[in-house]
Amino acid sequence: MFRKKSLSEERRQYLRLNSVFPVEFQILGVDSPVSVWKQGFTSNVSAGGICLTINNPEEEIIKLLSEKQVKLALQINIPLTQPAASVLANIAWLAKTKDTPPYQYAVGLKYERIEKKDLQRIMATAHWVRNSFRVATGIIAVLFLLACAVFVHNLKLRLENRRLVESFINTLQKEARARDELIVLKSKRTKLEGQLSANQDKARQLEGLLSAAQANSEQLTQLKNELAALSQGKQDLQGRLGNVASREEIISRELSLLQSEKAVLTEANLAKMFSWLKTHQNHSTGLLLSFEGDPAVRDWAFIYDQSLAAQAFLLSGDFESAKKIFSFFFRLARGNFSGFYNAYYASTGDVAEYTLHCGPNIWMGLAILQYGNLTGDAQYLSLAERIAAWLISIQEQDPEGGLRGGPRTAWFSTEHNLDGYAFFDMLYKITGNKKYDTARFKILSWLKTHAYTGKEVPIKRGKGDSTIATDTYAWSIAALGPEKLKEINMNPDEIIKFAEDNCLVTVNFVRPNGEAIKVKGFDFAKASNIARGGVISSEWTAQMAMSFKIMADFYLRKKDFPGAKYYQNKANQYLGELSKLIINSPSSTGQGEGCLPYATAADVDTGHGWRTPHGDRTGSVAGTAYTIFAQKNYNPLMLSEAVINEK
Repeated sequence: MFRKKSLSEERRQYLRLNSVFPVEFQILGVDSPVSVWKQGFTSNVSAGGICLTINNPEEEIIKLLSEKQVKLALQINIPLTQPAASVLANIAWLAKTKDTPPYQYAVGLKYERIEKKDLQRIMATAHWVRNSFRVATGIIAVLFLLACAVFVHNLKLRLENRRLVESFINTLQKEARARDELIVLKSKRTKLEGQLSANQDKARQLEGLLSAAQANSEQLTQLKNELAALSQGKQDLQGRLGNVASREEIISRELSLLQSEKAVLTEANLAKMFSWLKTHQNHSTGLLLSFEGDPAVRDWAFIYDQSLAAQAFLLSGDFESAKKIFSFFFRLARGNFSGFYNAYYASTGDVAEYTLHCGPNIWMGLAILQYGNLTGDAQYLSLAERIAAWLISIQEQDPEGGLRGGPRTAWFSTEHNLDGYAFFDMLYKITGNKKYDTARFKILSWLKTHAYTGKEVPIKRGKGDSTIATDTYAWSIAALGPEKLKEINMNPDEIIKFAEDNCLVTVNFVRPNGEAIKVKGFDFAKASNIARGGVISSEWTAQMAMSFKIMADFYLRKKDFPGAKYYQNKANQYLGELSKLIINSPSSTGQGEGCLPYATAADVDTGHGWRTPHGDRTGSVAGTAYTIFAQKNYNPLMLSEAVINEK
């Protein structure tokens, strides 16, 4: 009865849509409707008619449509437009398009009556639907290609960063092996030179005896044999000495090349570390998350770390990034200022840790003063002075002039008082205000009374607390300086030696690629006092390296060149060890840029009331920034006198 899908010629006139128009239809007889309103749809339209699709129609409806003696009243619902288009249409053809239940029929309809504006709406919408799908498909395709390109670019960037870090580590290890071999060769050379000298002395003695023993033929023969043996021994020693000297020359050249390569790679990795810090600055708040990779403090921005990051930005010449950090705290301090909390959420600026300590506030003040001293921009100086006023109000509560840990704490920390001394010293040099001179003098008196009190432990962690804290040794050198320490009868050389004797450890560090390497650095405390064994702090090792550089400069000013060389070599040694800890950023944000973990072990006791971050690859702002400081020979606890004198 029906032709099955043999109407391709008739259908070519239709515009095929990629979506459907809902259609309501009613079959009309000669005088009146012969059906109720039914539901159908069209996905094919033309200027002359539509193809109506009906799902599972009743037999009576099929019979009426097949006779083609009826007409159809249509209500075509056009998407995005109102109202529906009212149409009268004639049946052109009927085809069964699906043979299995539920059955489906297609009805070709020609318009008998349709408003011109409705026809225009139908065709305009049809073209829009058809073209918009193509446009959307094109946009999706373009976005997909862009996403693929970004993915490939990011992957390439991460691989390049990983190769850079691994190349740097390999160079450091080769340099260490070359140094070790050179030390062995020099020792061998010295030993052989001694043996050769002894051989020559013995030969001269025998020659003297030979000259005096001309009459005794038996003695002459013995002496000649001994001289011949010595001569042969001399040749053997000279040959071995020549081989050692030749190898020593080869290794020395190799070491020189490795040092040149290391210098280039050091600068490249420093640039990556600056970049790593930059990528972690929130564009809205200006804050940086302190630990990348630790879910426990995923979005936390500790104030201390913000200070270090700001100063790292200053070193790279990125003043705008530093100002974003200062501006956040400048806005936060409006109204009655009573100190900043220790940590805020990087993404929102809300408080993350409701603890109020002096130390973090001091460090924000230090960064502001370093910024003003370097740039001459005093717009944030008022904030530094507000921090100072708050600190002085706390200092005035102690008859001995010390700074408690915070306004609601009873303990006193050597670390916080060293910070405070450096802060007030900077403020006095910048402003000339005597109240800051008084404040720093009080803190120095407190340090002499409570921190620098004994020879067994030369620096206490706090008032009545003899626990060894490595940073108090490094910061005593950095905040006071060797000259001031000598003035108060503290020996800076002994301070350095005590830290090395008690806090230096060698540990196995497993790099992200699975390679286990030996690293030497400084623990948070005396490792032998803690059951966990040795753990290296990247931040505190960098602080110690900075202290060695300060001592080298001190001896250079005194024209004690051997002393300066000794400390500079120490600084270089620990900077080399520290560089072995550089890892690639574990996050997609960091793009594999170089950074340093907080410590060589995750989630272990530091010995000072907190634990190291979770995760084996947790990038640390503090460890990364302080490594930059040590490499750049920048002391955050003292102003550059050269800049001050220019003003």
